[in-house]
Amino acid sequence: MTWTIAPEPYDSPAAAALWRAYYTEVSDRWYLLHEGRRTDPDELEREIAARTGSELGPPRGRLLIGRYDGEPAGSAGVRLLDPDTAELTRVFVLEGRRGTGGAAPLVTAAEEAARALGARRIVLDTRSDLVEARALYARLGYTETGRHNDDVYAEHWFRKELGTSEPVTRSS
Repeated sequence: MTWTIAPEPYDSPAAAALWRAYYTEVSDRWYLLHEGRRTDPDELEREIAARTGSELGPPRGRLLIGRYDGEPAGSAGVRLLDPDTAELTRVFVLEGRRGTGGAAPLVTAAEEAARALGARRIVLDTRSDLVEARALYARLGYTETGRHNDDVYAEHWFRKELGTSEPVTRSS
């Protein structure tokens, strides 16, 4: 079984399905932790519809879809915040595909996409309860830094200098 990663339109069926899975999981985790309930279905539908991902389309963004053995199983997106800074977002691997080696290549591919957009650094935010994400970013060389946005759900902000590198070919 192998992972392949490629750019994909933010509104493709695969991207839409992964966005729904991602948003459902992170929203449910937050509500279960803070309010002891899952996300209200109507609220879920409103938020999914409101956050189309259009900022992840060219020319200022990219959405990458990871496929495991040919099936959509993960995503990572980048968008330019300014000419030198990209934001990493929507990093996600379906629950049934976690532990198969897809998360790090998705982030690496997003870093390459950010470089191709001209970014020299990449930033991201995450929450305290997303411990797996925080561990992944630290392992990949991201350092915790000060707040770079006003997202009410963000509790941790990370940054990484991108420098330059040759593109990496992935097939594993």
